Amino acid sequence: MKRLIAFDLDGTLAESKRPLSDDMAATLARLLAVADVAIISGGDWPQFAKQIASRLPADAARDRLWLMPTTGTKLYRFINDEWRAIYAELFDDAERTAIRSAFDRALGEAGLADERTWGERIEDRGSQITFSGLGQAAPLKEKEAWDADRSKRTGLQATLRSALPGMAINLGGTTSIDVTRAGVDKGYGLKRLSAESGIALADMLFIGDAIYPGGNDYPAAQIGMETIRVRDVAETAAVIAAIVACLRR
Repeated sequence: MKRLIAFDLDGTLAESKRPLSDDMAATLARLLAVADVAIISGGDWPQFAKQIASRLPADAARDRLWLMPTTGTKLYRFINDEWRAIYAELFDDAERTAIRSAFDRALGEAGLADERTWGERIEDRGSQITFSGLGQAAPLKEKEAWDADRSKRTGLQATLRSALPGMAINLGGTTSIDVTRAGVDKGYGLKRLSAESGIALADMLFIGDAIYPGGNDYPAAQIGMETIRVRDVAETAAVIAAIVACLRR
């Protein structure tokens, strides 16, 4: 029987950058009553606070929740009635400068430097620098249409990999590219979670919408975790309901 259920966020528990729905928040609270829960995504803590932490019912077992922003390079736990950072693996100034310069060159070469955007396009999340093709506040409909076949981002990814050989460059969400130190992906974050929690990977289950080669959830399968690929948020809710029923037995 699994002791911890880990999730991707956008496209799995919530729509892109949207808070958990009331129904999903209540569903997660029911799961927290029977198991530990981890959520790992490329967003930074303010996004996690908005999408998850602030949405949970008052009686949810927050002390069983492991929140892992920036692809697991940060960890937050609920301790003494507040969310606290347990660790954060931060870039130094030289790394930040190199990454931003590489993005400027790659966007210019791809002809994507002057597109219409909604909000910040390149965000420094401390341990991860994230490019959002249309900006952090872009409408979901626009985001879904911008790079539906992933060709824009895979082209940028190839250019960035050449310019930043010591970094990991991974696609995330619908318009994002996440840059972290080499070796950092959701597999790395989940291994770190296992070490921090004392729960073996074999006792965890990972649920995400992008568990396929090239998908940003695929590293969970590559490290040998048992996984469930879902189509959307509604299917995630159904899967959680089945897990809760099994664990309660």
